[in-house]
Amino acid sequence: MKTYTCVLLSLIITFVASAQNLPSQKMTVFIDSLMGKMTLEEKIGQLNLVTPGSDIPTGSVVSKGVEDKIRNGNVGGMFGVIGVDKIRNAQTLAIKDSRLHIPLIFGSDVIHGYKTTFPIPLALSCSWDMKLIEASSRAAAIESSADGLSWVFSPMVDIARDPRWGRVAEGAGEDPYLGSLVAKAMIKGYQNNNHFDNTAVLACVKHFALYGAAESGREYNTTDMSAVRMYNEYLPPYKAAVDAGSASVMSSFNDINGLPATGNHWLLTDLLRKQWGFKGFVVSDYTAVNEMTAHGMGNLQTVSTLALKAGMDMDMVGEGYLTTLSKSLKEGKVTLKDIDLACHRILEAKYKLGLFANPYKYLDADRASKEVLSPNKKALAKTLAEHSCVLLKNAQQTLPLQQTGTIALIGPLANDKMNMLGTWSVSGNYKFAIPVLEGLKNNVGNSVKIVYAKGANISDDSGFIKKANVFAEEITTDRKPPEVLLQEAVQAAQQADVIVAVVGESANMSGESSSRSDIGLPECQQKMIEALAHLGKPLVLVVMCGRPLTIEKEVSEASAVLVTWHAGQEAGNAIADVLFGKYNPSGKLSITFPKNVGQVPIYYNHKNTGRPYIPNESSKFKSDYLDVSNEPLFPFGFGLSYTNFNYSKPTLSKTEIKSNEKLTIKVTVTNTGNYDGEETVQLYTRQMMGSITRPVKELKDFQKVFIKKGDSKEVAFTLSTEDLQFYNNNLKRVFEPGNYKIFIGTNSNDVTESDCVFLQ
Repeated sequence: MKTYTCVLLSLIITFVASAQNLPSQKMTVFIDSLMGKMTLEEKIGQLNLVTPGSDIPTGSVVSKGVEDKIRNGNVGGMFGVIGVDKIRNAQTLAIKDSRLHIPLIFGSDVIHGYKTTFPIPLALSCSWDMKLIEASSRAAAIESSADGLSWVFSPMVDIARDPRWGRVAEGAGEDPYLGSLVAKAMIKGYQNNNHFDNTAVLACVKHFALYGAAESGREYNTTDMSAVRMYNEYLPPYKAAVDAGSASVMSSFNDINGLPATGNHWLLTDLLRKQWGFKGFVVSDYTAVNEMTAHGMGNLQTVSTLALKAGMDMDMVGEGYLTTLSKSLKEGKVTLKDIDLACHRILEAKYKLGLFANPYKYLDADRASKEVLSPNKKALAKTLAEHSCVLLKNAQQTLPLQQTGTIALIGPLANDKMNMLGTWSVSGNYKFAIPVLEGLKNNVGNSVKIVYAKGANISDDSGFIKKANVFAEEITTDRKPPEVLLQEAVQAAQQADVIVAVVGESANMSGESSSRSDIGLPECQQKMIEALAHLGKPLVLVVMCGRPLTIEKEVSEASAVLVTWHAGQEAGNAIADVLFGKYNPSGKLSITFPKNVGQVPIYYNHKNTGRPYIPNESSKFKSDYLDVSNEPLFPFGFGLSYTNFNYSKPTLSKTEIKSNEKLTIKVTVTNTGNYDGEETVQLYTRQMMGSITRPVKELKDFQKVFIKKGDSKEVAFTLSTEDLQFYNNNLKRVFEPGNYKIFIGTNSNDVTESDCVFLQ
């Protein structure tokens, strides 16, 4: 009887396992059958991603003869094609005119919203609100898929600690834990929890890997770091995206351990596929295969071979695969198995999207008319912008503004639609953007007199303007001389009770290929702020930017400082709501603001040296500067509110924790101010002694809580030994028992610490 039961149980388990694998088996049978009919050229064609250049390309090269290549089966996917009609035309070419009728996938740089443009990703990360961040990518997926797209080149999860690098605007800042949560949330939103209905798109996590650590903060530059730093600090967000089911991965431009990422077998095969179990496909960045030649890796045939054998499945725009792989196969430099494996992965993605069952699945003009730029997405854009604002200073409770009297609204970005959207808003239309002047008028009606003056250009440097205006004329030079603009600003401010100055960067002063060695405000804006400050009136700075700026002097001159980043198409309405207190700002910095560029790179989770800097202690032979302190202007996690939050002393459930136990940390937060508000309570730890040097603090958890004025809320965290694991010198993920410090606070600097011991 016992034997019979065991056999029956075994059969049931086998049947269930087989049933669960049926979709996968069906897909494999289908693709194997299809590939059996494909010629070598058609297989290689699936590895070719092209852009026709009809819309905004993301590089300097566009593909030629695209229509003929589609008919000949030489194209696997396209990007830079926007709109249902255009995509339908291209898909029809593939379905009706190519020999095997294999559908194309259509991608785009959907970075922070599609046509409804949300705040830049760095801004979104400052919300510390994963539900909102997931909602942003869900909305972007719904909208872009309604317009015919099935693939988005997002999220960018590169850890970045050097604000000179313009692409900090596209990521989630400096912290691997926060960055990992953001990556996971965005993948879930894009792929609809991997359901792949017609509102879900393939996500593409990028740039794999370490791109955010480019030397000197200079775009496309070399990256070099230890394996321990790589595993503990830079790789976690990529892995979180893979674990969340990201369907594709994009390689980075930089080299790693002497090999460009695009041709790096260790990175794309050993780490990504073998260690992490990634099952999707890998696409190069724009012409990155070809660019390995400039790295010194060989001619186009050589680097194309290197990329394919490394695990690079799809060649973006460069067409090195299309033009050289047949020759390399004949010469024995690649195998048919190499080509088949890459082709199979591309076809799997198309199968999972349901394109073989219905190539026109994403081409529904009725859905597009309902979803694109819909009212609910516009409302979400406003909510996201409000939650992304970070209040850095508010002396004498200058903010919120009163809805009485006269406000002088001044600055080059105060009435500028063009620069509200921010970098990488390739599908957005700036004409739909709400500038601050319009937002203020929408908010206050006739109850407040608003006096406007431009005050200054974004920049007066003609050489700089030419470089920054590559995509559009975002920085314009007023016909009036700078002296006249400044005089008009002072005259307007003299009439007002309070001055609101809107300053910062144009949209593409940050973003790709927008590195800056000087990350201060342009000189003309500095002069304007100084002149306004000399009037002695309350001065509110609204700072629009795509990166942390060195604004120590400007902060000292202002009464209040609100960083709004580039807040998207609803910027003006959202900023007005924050300025007038209809929304109480709750954003916290996801990246450190330096005092000056000489402190860069600067980040909270650094390590101590043998001669550590001690704040407020003047002594020689310490790891410090002669001319500035080590402290940042504003630390990671910093952000004020219009109300005040008081923290009780944290309590620990135990001071000695066994390996099978969890530590509970509780703190009571009380809203002692005059406004309801949200506070992000942050938990950090420090391992006091380890087998390798460890950071002075590491973010381990946080909770964003809403507390009404006068109320209190108990916030509880739990920590286990798993939360304290890290990669040691052997790249083994381990927990090490010993003494730990636990920090609870409102940012990475303002914390209360407790001691505990985690036992083996």
